[in-house]
Order: sequence, then structure tokens, then C-alpha cells
Amino acid sequence: MGGLYTVVRACPDTLTGHRDRALILTGLHYASRAQDPAGLLARDVALHPRGLVVSILTGKTTHSVRGARILRQRDTEVCAVRAWETCRARLAADAAPAWSAPDAPAFVGIDQWGHVTGGMTPDSISRAVKRVSIRAEGAVAWTGHSLRVGHASLARRKGKDAVAIADQGGRACHSRSLPMQIEDGWNDNSSADLV
Repeated sequence: MGGLYTVVRACPDTLTGHRDRALILTGLHYASRAQDPAGLLARDVALHPRGLVVSILTGKTTHSVRGARILRQRDTEVCAVRAWETCRARLAADAAPAWSAPDAPAFVGIDQWGHVTGGMTPDSISRAVKRVSIRAEGAVAWTGHSLRVGHASLARRKGKDAVAIADQGGRACHSRSLPMQIEDGWNDNSSADLV
């Protein structure tokens, strides 16, 4: 995920920019697919003393919810928790109160005039991620899947445990040679200090 700082800095100080920063940073830290943030409601992202807990609907046939934990980062510029808090505060200040309600979409579409248009779809999530990478003049255009792949790549590069990486991304760990379990999801969390 080269250029994460460049991408974050390319997000303007607007409602859209704060939404994009929160979308990129939270998505990277919980290894999101494009459909994950599109399906989130504001109440699905809960503040915790150590960070955020994102309740993501999983499963293609039988649905369950996984609680991905995102730790606060040392560097506030790339802290997903801070980006989420700032985005929600800006949304509350700039949009109708209904968009800040717990049952409102976690990530909202915003038109060119800064008006909220509704919840985002997987396609609009992918387009937003791509627009952010283009705005940052990245050598590689990101897609909606780049956040999922980027999390695993960065976490592995930082020496995070493969089981913790799989757990954070909601992936099944099919290896029988890794008979370990994540105890609480906070102490051995693959999102800690990714950048």
C-alpha cells in the first residue's frame, strides 16, 4: 500500500474528503471488500477505549457478524479511529441530523455540491477508492479490493502473525498446522501500527 500518507493527504478538508479518509483508513485496517462498508450502518461501527469495533455481515449463504477490531494508531495522521471520529463529526455538522442517526449508513454518498445523497453501494465504494488514489497521483490505481489486499500485505511485511491477519480480514484459516486461537482480538491484532 505504497503512498498511504500521500493518499490521506490528498483528501481535502471537505465532507467528501473526510468520508474518503475514513473509508480508506478503516477499510484498510479491517481488510474490507467493497461490499463491506457499503452494508454498514453507523451503529455497526462502535467506539471502544482501544479503538473501533466494526460489525461486518459475513457469509455468502448463511450470514453471521464478525467484529473486526481496529486499534488506535500512534500516528494520528493515518489513524482510522481518528478519521472515523472526524468524519462523523463533520457529517453531523454539515448534513441533516438523519444522516448522523445510528440507523443511517456508515458511509454516505455525497454529490459535487457537498449534499448527502444516500448510502454508498459497493460500486460507489470502489469508485471512491479509485478517485482517491487518482487524486493522490498514485502510480497504481487502487480498486475496492485494494484495501483487503493491502491490509494483508502491510501486516505481513510488519511481521504480523498469519492467524491474526486471517482473523482481522474474516478469512478462514485452513491450515491445520496453526492450532492457535486469538484470545481477545486486541493484544494480537494485525491492524496495530500498520504504517
